[in-house]
Amino acid sequence: MYSNEEFLLELLTEAGYVTSQNLQQVKASRKGQETTLETLLKTGVVSDEQLAQLVSSNSGMEFVDLHGFQGNAMLKTLIPAEVALRYKIAPLGMSGGTLQIVVADPYDFETLDALPHALQPDLEFFCSTPSLIRELQANVYGNEAVMDSAMGKGSDGATTEGDAPIIKLVSNMLMEAFKNKASDIHIEPLEKDIRVRFRMDGVLHDVEHHPKRLHSAIISRIKIQSGTMSIDEKRIPQDGRIQMKFNEKELDMRVSIIPTQNGESVVMRVLDKSSLRLGLSDMGFFSDDHECFEKLISLPDGIVLVTGPTGSGKTTTLYACLNFINRPDRKIITVEDPVEYELPGINQVMVREDVGMTFAAALRAMLRQAPNIIMLGEIRDLETASIAINASLTGHMVFSTLHTNDAPSAVARLSDIGVKPFLIASAVRGILAQRLVRKLCPDCKEPYIMNAKELRQLGLDVGQLQGASVMGPKGCNRCRSSGYKGRMVIAEIFKIDDEVRTMINQQLTTPQLRKRARELGMRTLREDGVRKVLAGITTAEEIIESTMSDSE
Repeated sequence: MYSNEEFLLELLTEAGYVTSQNLQQVKASRKGQETTLETLLKTGVVSDEQLAQLVSSNSGMEFVDLHGFQGNAMLKTLIPAEVALRYKIAPLGMSGGTLQIVVADPYDFETLDALPHALQPDLEFFCSTPSLIRELQANVYGNEAVMDSAMGKGSDGATTEGDAPIIKLVSNMLMEAFKNKASDIHIEPLEKDIRVRFRMDGVLHDVEHHPKRLHSAIISRIKIQSGTMSIDEKRIPQDGRIQMKFNEKELDMRVSIIPTQNGESVVMRVLDKSSLRLGLSDMGFFSDDHECFEKLISLPDGIVLVTGPTGSGKTTTLYACLNFINRPDRKIITVEDPVEYELPGINQVMVREDVGMTFAAALRAMLRQAPNIIMLGEIRDLETASIAINASLTGHMVFSTLHTNDAPSAVARLSDIGVKPFLIASAVRGILAQRLVRKLCPDCKEPYIMNAKELRQLGLDVGQLQGASVMGPKGCNRCRSSGYKGRMVIAEIFKIDDEVRTMINQQLTTPQLRKRARELGMRTLREDGVRKVLAGITTAEEIIESTMSDSE
């Protein structure tokens, strides 16, 4: 039951709980394989609690009195019953992301060293008596579950197979997502099972299904890992974040849980920190667009907007801009909701509307910090837009995003939220609209002949294919047989010059602005996509699907 019995007997003697005479009498009266310590406890010379208190005091591990403590049955997903019985432990609670465990023997170093590997790295140990720990095990797991586990059976009465416990199952799921470069993990409860899907290169793929009975345990494990979610609350949406390490690389995931008809549904967005080091050329800009956009973001003041729907890579582009212009002589401050990545050398502020830290409030405060460059996660309302424009007109460079389908529409969007046309014309220097399209796998792409419909939709004729390298997907092991590997940007850049400013002041319509921008050399999203099709980087299908709203 206890390791290092001789040492414990010395402690009991020094504390006055037993005498040398007691020990001689006990050694003479003990039966069979019973140890001296076990006989002392059995005969009542020393109580379980006295020994546990003494061991706790001497080891420095805090003693907890478990009398009347019922425990939290939701925590049983973190310590399988068979593990709890084998190591004589029980789950006590959670503090942040740390799992608190109660043990019977603080001097069983072999167990204490093994548990972080068997469960999770962040553990905090407490000490109590073996009998109270057994009672807590029964409360947490249920008497029947504890007995089944002791007999090597599962909760359904069948012999437990070699399935990994819930902790390992969830951990493996996260690792697989990271290894496959998934951007999102979707855990969806269906009527009879649980479906797990990964979003890879913008497309959802079924990866595995699990029995419906595991749903509650999986969700509880994810909530506990996030450190901020309530395990018991299943009626309202919850948000959190999971951080862990895999092969010396830090994994960072943003977690969203919402209740559905079949149970709670989870989406975890994998935040890939490698994207922080991307330059504009790494994102797929051709050299002419690359040069044009770099000139825009290098201006000393004004506003540069990045537009596109959700999931079009706007935030990654903003980070690439900051990487390009970040120098020791410049002070850069960002306002984000939430802060997804920590950027070295940049001051980042997270929006917290619950305490009054709105985009507008944060923007006002940051202006008193005398920044050179400001990044706003999004312009959402007139108040935020007005402060951003005033900042740009007083010598600051401002980067932000808008949800519009193309670049010229951003002017109308700012006007719709109440910004005066003359302010838009004075402040905005340029607008980048973008989409993400899949790149062909370089290991298996093969020559492809476009059909008449594709040529028509892309505005091409056969003559324009002379000298082109149009390619199509084939599929191989390196791209999971999809034919695609990675994504890239297609873009249109709307530069605001004096003529365009006059048109904005005259409140011309978006089609009129777009027409004039085309005359001044603006390449549309679809036209940029066509260039990349002809270069054999992506496919006609990808460009057509991602630019369906392109009026041209």
